[in-house]
Amino acid sequence: MYAIFENGSKQYKAEIGNVIKVEKLDAAVGTTVSFPVILIADEKGIKAGAEVASARVTAEVVSQGKDKKIIVFKYKAKKNERKKQGHRQPYTQIKVTAIGAPAAKKAATKAKKAEAEDKKED
Repeated sequence: MYAIFENGSKQYKAEIGNVIKVEKLDAAVGTTVSFPVILIADEKGIKAGAEVASARVTAEVVSQGKDKKIIVFKYKAKKNERKKQGHRQPYTQIKVTAIGAPAAKKAATKAKKAEAEDKKED
């Protein structure tokens, strides 16, 4: 199962357990963030649009950092005009923990807790 989600005008493919570099987020390391889903694909088929309007990708922030430096060099021939500049793009690294509708996840976790309590009672 995978989902396509959007963050900062870019789209990313997410599978549970994947670690993804996304655009810089204002979130501390260890916090949970969620993103709106555009498309979900699983063994049942592909869902998009209104079918996934309430679905979210939930992820945990792993780290904040900067990418490798890129060199921006502007040059105009025969004019002795040169400009060298470097840039390091900031990013946030996230680990995908869940994909799907938030209400369905809550119901599933409640059902698992109830089953665990029933097993403890036996």
